[in-house]
Amino acid sequence: MCTSKKLVCILFCVGLLWACTNDKKTEQQKGKTLTFKGLYSYGPEVKSFTDCDEGREYWVADSAKNLELQYVDQGFEKPYTPVYVEVEAHLIKSDTTTITGGYDSTMVVTKVLKLTKTIPDGPCNQ
Repeated sequence: MCTSKKLVCILFCVGLLWACTNDKKTEQQKGKTLTFKGLYSYGPEVKSFTDCDEGREYWVADSAKNLELQYVDQGFEKPYTPVYVEVEAHLIKSDTTTITGGYDSTMVVTKVLKLTKTIPDGPCNQ
C-alpha cells in the first residue's frame, strides 16, 4: 500500500514538473523573435494572423509598417481577404480591455519575409 502511494506521488510530481516546463517554454517564446507562417487578414477593423499549424489566432501589430503596405499593394477589392505570409515577429500579451483581448496574443511583426495571394497546399489551405 505504501509503495503505491509513493508511486502516485512521484507520478503527480513528474506531471506537475512537466506542466511547469511547458508553461516556461511558452513564456520564453513571448518576446522572442520567431518566424511565423500562416494566413494574414487586414481591414478597417481587424488585423489578424492565423497560424496554420497550431490554429492559433493573433492580433497583428505591424511595427515594420511593411506588412499592411504589401497587403494593400495586392489590390484586393474586398478587405479581409486572407493572404499567406511568412514573418519575423514576437508575441506580447494582448490587452484584455480592447479588441485585441479576444486573441491568443498580439504578434508584433518586425520583418516580412513573404506575402502572397497563393495559399500553399497543406494546413493553410483547408
